[in-house]
Amino acid sequence: MKKLTTIFMSLTLLLGMMTGCGGDTTTGSDNAVSGDYPAKNISGIIQWGAGGGTDSLMRPLASLAEAELGVSIVMENKTGGTGSIATQYVYDQAADGYTLLMGAENPQLYTALDIIDLTYADFEPVFLIGDETVGVVVGKDSPYSSLTEIIDAALAAPGTITLSTTGTGGLPWEVTSFLTAVTGATFNQIPYDSDATAKAAVLSGECDFTICKVQSGIEDYKAGDLQFLSMLSTEPVEQMAEVPLITAEYPDFEQYLPWGPFYGVFVKAGTDQAVIDTLGAAFTTAFADASYQELLDGFNINALGYTGEEAKNYLATWQTNTITALVNSGAITKSMDELGITE
Repeated sequence: MKKLTTIFMSLTLLLGMMTGCGGDTTTGSDNAVSGDYPAKNISGIIQWGAGGGTDSLMRPLASLAEAELGVSIVMENKTGGTGSIATQYVYDQAADGYTLLMGAENPQLYTALDIIDLTYADFEPVFLIGDETVGVVVGKDSPYSSLTEIIDAALAAPGTITLSTTGTGGLPWEVTSFLTAVTGATFNQIPYDSDATAKAAVLSGECDFTICKVQSGIEDYKAGDLQFLSMLSTEPVEQMAEVPLITAEYPDFEQYLPWGPFYGVFVKAGTDQAVIDTLGAAFTTAFADASYQELLDGFNINALGYTGEEAKNYLATWQTNTITALVNSGAITKSMDELGITE
């Protein structure tokens, strides 16, 4: 009897192994994950700190994707170096789909700014979540009521109009390069340690203006403490339709649009395409969940939902537009050829 039991257990184990190697493994959802992937938990590395914009978008999305994958996505914040600490860390891991880079737009400028020798060209996009509209903002007591008035004042007295920034490579610095490229105006850039403190400097009147994401400034705008003078967008923001588009005052700005900070999930280049497809399908389903769409609406994120070539084309266009402006404004000295970018 023991011998028969042993034979039965051996056959059962063998059949289980054959099924695991050759068939589809059904996860906790209706979707089937091909092959062995994922056979263990996945690590999700967030470029920025807990509670920030990137963190707030990634954690709920990862939670929903877990249900599709049938494993946990263990989230970890690795901050520093304008997101480069996390980017380098993920690049140093195996290209097996078990370490995800969950980040924003910053890596597209790393080589241009000599931060590290990596960009998103060294990764594969799994899923692009969305991008944000940004605007030029001043405090409620500002003497400036339009972007043109700020530009004219800066042209009349170069370097005297103060802009609160988050340093080289940060959002206000990037957009100011666009402004300089189009108008020739230059500003006295004063660095702060975060978007929040840069905004606070404008609210208090310490600086003349800054560049602010809609999600970061909309409540101050509704309260009347912050004025949006112009939107870097091709379409009005629904909740702030009265704010003029930047092309209304400076039509030449259209060459750099659409533009905005974006968020996405990436894996190291060289990852098997079947693994990328499995991840992409899971995040696509998670993205479509009504609760996540509501979250995006609440944050005023312009939903993208891109995978594959559509995601790669978006990344390439964003990088070309941004670096073209940086070169034209003199913010960087490297040429497009040196950076391997075709206009």
